[in-house]
Parts: sequence; C-alpha cells; structure tokens
Amino acid sequence: MATPKDPRPCSIADALALVGEKYSLLVLREVLLGNGRFDQLVRNIGAPRDILATRLRRLVDAGILTKRVYSERPRRFEYRATPAGLELHPVLMTLMAWGDRHLHPEGDRPMVIEHGCGKDLTPVVVCAACGDPVRHENLTAHPQAPGWTVAGPAAT
Repeated sequence: MATPKDPRPCSIADALALVGEKYSLLVLREVLLGNGRFDQLVRNIGAPRDILATRLRRLVDAGILTKRVYSERPRRFEYRATPAGLELHPVLMTLMAWGDRHLHPEGDRPMVIEHGCGKDLTPVVVCAACGDPVRHENLTAHPQAPGWTVAGPAAT
C-alpha cells in the first residue's frame, strides 16, 4: 500500500531517471545525427568533459548506447545507439517539434529534419489500434500500481 511519502509508480519517472539527467538527451541527439565521438559530443553539446563522460557511461550501462573503439593509439571510442536508443528517436523528434511550435513560433527553427518521403518531418503520435492522433481529451488513465488512483494514493 502506498504511503503519503511514496511517489507515484510511473514509467515516465523511470525513463527520466535514465535519460532525464542534464545532457543525456543531447548526447542521444548527437549520436543519432552521427556524431558519436567524444570530441564531437563535447563541441556540439557544450557539456563539461567529466559530466559528459559520466552521462556516456550511464547510457552505455543502461543499454541505450554502445561503445566501440575507433582508434587504438591513442585508444578512442565512438558511441552508437542500440535498438533501445533508436526507439527514443521519435521521442526526440516530438520534443523538437514541441520546441519549434512553442519556443520558435516565428519559424526560426534551429534544425529541420527531412523524412524519407522528402518532406520536412512533422511527427504525430497516433493510436496503434485506430490510427487517430493522440489528444489529451481522448485519453483516460487507469493506474495499475496497487494502492494508487489517478488522484494519488488510495485512502487506507
């Protein structure tokens, strides 16, 4: 049974514990753009080297990135997305689209991603069952964690 001090069990919280640290999603962005070498990551992200090394280690340990030697002398590595890391690509594209709409409303987007069809990507989350776009007003939460309701811990 949940106590008032226990946070809600949540896959969002679990995912953020892994990729929500400062710079982690930017590391993934760069790797997905093909920039997987440490010096490229430092330059393109602007993270301090020690923090970047920690984030990379954590992403590799979590199975989101793999580490591969590209030079023996000196020994250097590059990072690539695993299948789990590649599954985060649509999440990043959706987050980027939100940023374009709400932080760059004048159309001064910092980057445009082209889809394989040749058009600029506009990601849309749809229901796999019916194909309709996902909208807040069409969603109903059903907490599955014992002792929890939508409003919070169930009364004891």
